[in-house]
Amino acid sequence: MYQIEKMNKKLLAAQVEEELMNYILHEPVEIGEKIPNEYELAERFGVGRSTIRETIKSLVTKGILEVRRGSGTYVISKNTFEEDPLGLAKFKDKYKLALELLEVRLMLEPEIAALASNYATKEEKEELFRLCQETEQIYRSGKNHTSKDIEFHTCIAKCSRNRVVELLQPIIQTAIATFVNLTNRQLLDETIETHQAVTRAILEGDPVGARCAMIMHLTYNRQMLMEMLEEKERRGTANPVASD
Repeated sequence: MYQIEKMNKKLLAAQVEEELMNYILHEPVEIGEKIPNEYELAERFGVGRSTIRETIKSLVTKGILEVRRGSGTYVISKNTFEEDPLGLAKFKDKYKLALELLEVRLMLEPEIAALASNYATKEEKEELFRLCQETEQIYRSGKNHTSKDIEFHTCIAKCSRNRVVELLQPIIQTAIATFVNLTNRQLLDETIETHQAVTRAILEGDPVGARCAMIMHLTYNRQMLMEMLEEKERRGTANPVASD
């Protein structure tokens, strides 16, 4: 009986979590604003306060809410699971997150590019070439190239013929978006040059060249992040009361 009650409580908390998330999105409660207190939420959703506490705890873990002692519970993100399947929104230091994501990319993408050079079809090579050119055009025009950059790397993953690699794409996609948001077009020439090198190697069926070109592409990114982190740390040392 205890196990059934426990299971029912978890199911109820999950249902209330979905309803609370809908409330935050559609009320709407903006980022930085406080949600109603436990008593008000319990009244609104017709559940006990313990269920509300369980729900809030879950959304805190997912980086949606933040409990500030003596003040209340605040919305700090609105990313749903579909938008943030890895739950990365809860990491506050975006520079450190970008560096850790880049480390994962270095583990994966050079070998993905090498596989792509072996297995890409004629049609896929044509698509990759087109995406490389379109990314460059958007980048040079000064517009936001993030989505096209993601398409480019996703195409490489598809060419690898590895189904697991395709499932891992949210990691790479999040890494690209995080990096672009932080660096703001500071690696225009390097990005274009290395994109072209990766594309050329895949089109020529050169796995060693594709692997090396992708390593170079990611190395430029890493160097930029390291420089930005060092500058951030220097500013923090010079002005310890400044917030991130």
